[in-house]
Amino acid sequence: MAITLTQQAAKHVQNYIAKRGKGVGLRLAVRTTGCSGLAYVLEFADEAQESDAAFESHGVKVFVDPKSLAYIDGTELDYAREGLNEGFKFNNPNVKDACGCGESFNV
Repeated sequence: MAITLTQQAAKHVQNYIAKRGKGVGLRLAVRTTGCSGLAYVLEFADEAQESDAAFESHGVKVFVDPKSLAYIDGTELDYAREGLNEGFKFNNPNVKDACGCGESFNV
C-alpha cells in the first residue's frame, strides 16, 4: 500500500514549501501519546533519511520511517476547511478507536 494525499492537501503542502523556501516533501510519523495511545506527527522534510519509505502523491513526496509505516500504511491525508477551522485530516484505514478529542488513536 502507500501513503497518499488528496489534491487539496498536496496543493497546501506545495504552497507552504514554496513560502518556506526549502524542503523536499512531507514527513509523516506516529508517536506514543494521548489517551488512545498514538498520535500523528507531521513535519516538513528538508531531506530524506536512508531508512525512510518514500511515496509521491500529486507531486508531493511523503517520507515515513519503518516503525510508523506499520500504523499508517494506506492512510490518505486530506486538507479540509470546516467552518472557521482548517487543517489536515488523516483517513487511516488501520484505526480501530480514537479518543474523543481527536488527538490520538489506536490500531
